[in-house]
Amino acid sequence: MSMSYELIAFWAFAGVTVLAALGVILARNPVHAVLSLVLAFFSTACLWLLLQAEFLGVVLVLVYIGAVMVLFLFVVMMLDINTAPLREGFTRYLPLTGAVVVVMAAEMVMLIGNKRFEVGLSATDPAAAAGKTNLQWIGETLFSKYILPFEIAAVILTVALIVAVMLTLRRRPGTKHQDPGRQVAVRRDDRVRLVKMPAEPRQEGNP
Repeated sequence: MSMSYELIAFWAFAGVTVLAALGVILARNPVHAVLSLVLAFFSTACLWLLLQAEFLGVVLVLVYIGAVMVLFLFVVMMLDINTAPLREGFTRYLPLTGAVVVVMAAEMVMLIGNKRFEVGLSATDPAAAAGKTNLQWIGETLFSKYILPFEIAAVILTVALIVAVMLTLRRRPGTKHQDPGRQVAVRRDDRVRLVKMPAEPRQEGNP
């Protein structure tokens, strides 16, 4: 064969990724854009698996696809988008959803049928050269050779999270805000009041 199975799979996954990325940009409907983005992430994860980077491929599926769907849900809730028309036209999205499912299933079949995963890793792979699995090699390298950049990145992300919370809780005119201290210090008597209702008078003829 002039072209190996791995090369055919690579071009197939790469083509689907490019088309899905174009769909994210060109789609006017947000649902279509999110479905295209999910397909792009999944195809990219398949490319990582072809490169014998199983950890990165699995993380891309578990983290990014889940995060994108949750982010889309939060955006719909925060922007107060009227989702009634989307529910009414749910059947309109079935063809595109079915196409995405078919393509993802075909990519999974191509990966499962790839005989390259039945043999050990090549000697050119650093994990194989060290006689370790991909995940084991990444963990040992990350927490030994690159421990300082890893800790710096963790500090930067922590600072970014704190700043995001501070920007959210800042006082701005015309916006509603909450005071966590007052919410925690609230008492039952301040929020709940028991009212005794008078008994209804009996009507004639009732026991």
